Amino acid sequence: MNRFAMVAAAAILSTALPLAAQTAPEAQKVTFIHAGTLLAKPGEAPRGPSTIVIRGDRIAEVRDGYAETEPGARVVDLKDRFVMPGLVDMHVHLWGIGGNPVADRMTDLNRDDVDDMLYALTNARVTLEAGFTTVRDLGGDARGMRALRQGIENGVIAGPTVVNAGNAISVSGGHADSTNGVAGLYAEALHQHNTNTCDGPDDCRRAVREQVALGAQVIKYMSTGGVLSNVSGGLGRAMTDEEMKAIVDTAHGLGRRVATHSHAAAGTKAAIRAGVDTIDHGTFLDDEAIALLKEKGVWLVPTMIAPVTAIEQARAGVLPPAVLPKAEEAAAVAFASHSKAIAAGVKIAFGTDTGVSKHGQNAREFALMVKAGLSPADALKAATVNAAEALGRGSIGVIEAGKDADIIAVAGSPLDDVTRMETVDFVMRHGVIHKSDGRRQAFPES
Repeated sequence: MNRFAMVAAAAILSTALPLAAQTAPEAQKVTFIHAGTLLAKPGEAPRGPSTIVIRGDRIAEVRDGYAETEPGARVVDLKDRFVMPGLVDMHVHLWGIGGNPVADRMTDLNRDDVDDMLYALTNARVTLEAGFTTVRDLGGDARGMRALRQGIENGVIAGPTVVNAGNAISVSGGHADSTNGVAGLYAEALHQHNTNTCDGPDDCRRAVREQVALGAQVIKYMSTGGVLSNVSGGLGRAMTDEEMKAIVDTAHGLGRRVATHSHAAAGTKAAIRAGVDTIDHGTFLDDEAIALLKEKGVWLVPTMIAPVTAIEQARAGVLPPAVLPKAEEAAAVAFASHSKAIAAGVKIAFGTDTGVSKHGQNAREFALMVKAGLSPADALKAATVNAAEALGRGSIGVIEAGKDADIIAVAGSPLDDVTRMETVDFVMRHGVIHKSDGRRQAFPES
């Protein structure tokens, strides 16, 4: 099949699948969930025995007690479970091998995009089964992640709702420049495909537009250096004020929110002044940075599990030598910075940087957030209500009429022990049950 025929076939498929999904019999299913304890809106008190009525992929109503079911409706018995909205992870990397840096580096020259897509399919399903029904993917192959996102929405792939950024935007030599630390012969080949690197405001506007053209729903850029990039440079500020402003203004003009990877306080403060929507990592936060976060209402996505994982990997020798001093530096201060921000009342949204750590272990972040000063109730709110607001997605984050039927359940109250979130027994996304009694369910549903 020639390239034109492949593009035409893909276009036909992308328009046909949503129509098929809209008319599929399962879209009209009625489900009654009997919940023993229901945390309908995290941040508020849970309610006792309740019934959630789901029609198709939406919540139709929530009733007190165990309501009598309709003829033909499916009944899900969660009377001995703590039921709540599906979780949102604001910072993941589904593309390719995740959480295994040795395997990633050893197979890098042998893997094609199609290989990394297969890893992404597995990563997406594992993430969903961990209770995360929505994720913001902040760095993967732009075309591949767009295709993965669409396949999930079309109902042909099991995974969470994906809000994808495509490739992160970076200055040349910055954290997302794929030629970093690569031998000259290969660096030249990679450079030909680097559309995400930019130098100067005009070039950065071009980079944003290219990612949007490739299907990015959110824009991510690198305000500072990064721990895992294989260069000797540190974690300091990487972009000028003009470059950051060009990225943010261009993205906002195209209707995209903007996330920035930022470690050094100087980069964080410059990003906030440029109008960024979320600061991801925020490793070095001084008093001025915290005050700016509060003043501008910018969300902090701490990704606390990332420095913990990076330091473990670096000390074990499974990361390049250039990474170790940066990992040590970041791990030494990150927890104190995040604790200080929480105590000051900075707005917190849940994110993990999973892909550094292993997929499916996202919920380990909750215990770290509580250790840093959040109550279990506020940690759950950060992964539901707060994350939905930070994403601009009004259809998720709570269980109420009209919202997406994204629902999970755990044994026992995580308000008493937040580590219970690490074992999710039941997962429903858009009215489809993907996990029940701790076991994977067939997909598509029979």
